[in-house]
Amino acid sequence: MTHTARRLPAIALPALLGGALLLGAAAPALAQSNDAAFKATTFNLSASGETLVAPDMATINLGVQTDATTAAEALKANGARMNQVMAALKKAGIADRDIQTSNLNLNAQYAYEQNQPPKLTGYQASNQVTITVRDLAKLGAAVDATVGAGANTVNGISFGLANPQAAEDAARLEAVKALQAKAELYGRATGYKAVRLVNLSEGGGYSPVPPPMPVFAMAKREMSDATSIAAGELKVRIDVSAVYEVSK
Repeated sequence: MTHTARRLPAIALPALLGGALLLGAAAPALAQSNDAAFKATTFNLSASGETLVAPDMATINLGVQTDATTAAEALKANGARMNQVMAALKKAGIADRDIQTSNLNLNAQYAYEQNQPPKLTGYQASNQVTITVRDLAKLGAAVDATVGAGANTVNGISFGLANPQAAEDAARLEAVKALQAKAELYGRATGYKAVRLVNLSEGGGYSPVPPPMPVFAMAKREMSDATSIAAGELKVRIDVSAVYEVSK
């Protein structure tokens, strides 16, 4: 059987070539557009804005540490004392949703003597909770209540904002003002004037004050004076950067 090769219609080849020619013609125009963008004179600037605001909440990490000759005894003693701490927190007005266990450890304790193998002396149980205090007026009383109930470690307090949006927006306005002032300053120094904002990006933002160095509270300390805790102010910072197109 003889097979006859089929040929494309004569119009197909010119049509394909025409498409190729059209695509080829578009490339120089695109390159020219990119070249024009690179020829623009720009200022690449950055600035920051800050605002100070009083915190309205605090986070405390505290807990109970107990020692015993056996692991079971250490855990039992720890659990009993932690139950008292939890009850004290709730009595102080701390809601269940604001109390979270953050660490639970049981470690063997050893005595070390020169040229002697380590000697097991007992076990230490540690239970840490992180609590959120939404009414700062109750903060000192809450700490005192937990220590009085048996908490013997307080590992720092950090302050924060329940809703940082307003403070961040105020810092943004300050950052943009600083950015515009900087663009005007560079313009006066170089003889150029900003004619268009090409790009604006943001970095930074709200972060609570880091907790202080750990404070160890003894459960049996005198409770005649309430703990005084100063919240101070939080610094909210926003960093911005921008590209301005400038001209003479």
